[in-house]
Amino acid sequence: MGSSLSQSFEPFKFPTPPETASLPKPALPATPGAPTSPEQPPLFKNCWSCRVLSGLGLMGAGGYVYLVARRPMKLGYPPGPGAITQMVIGISLICWGVVVLTDPKGKSYPTP
Repeated sequence: MGSSLSQSFEPFKFPTPPETASLPKPALPATPGAPTSPEQPPLFKNCWSCRVLSGLGLMGAGGYVYLVARRPMKLGYPPGPGAITQMVIGISLICWGVVVLTDPKGKSYPTP
């Protein structure tokens, strides 16, 4: 059973970036009020399927954490500080999932 590290390691050399001093700088608009190209909205901030998947995933995880913390209580054991903390975390995850699911783009990411 030999070691897989029997070969000597050589340090990896990163390529040096080209000097930026020789690159031409982009031209600024002639007048301050000149129109610029329209800004494209980011795609990941308005993805409905991403919000649904993330929101339902958080709600499911929160429900699982909450129900696992409630299981000893159903058997008649009094809740301890750990079980109460788990229930609070589970409820918080559920609330976070609801916020992710219902929060429209305009409220989370104000448009300029």
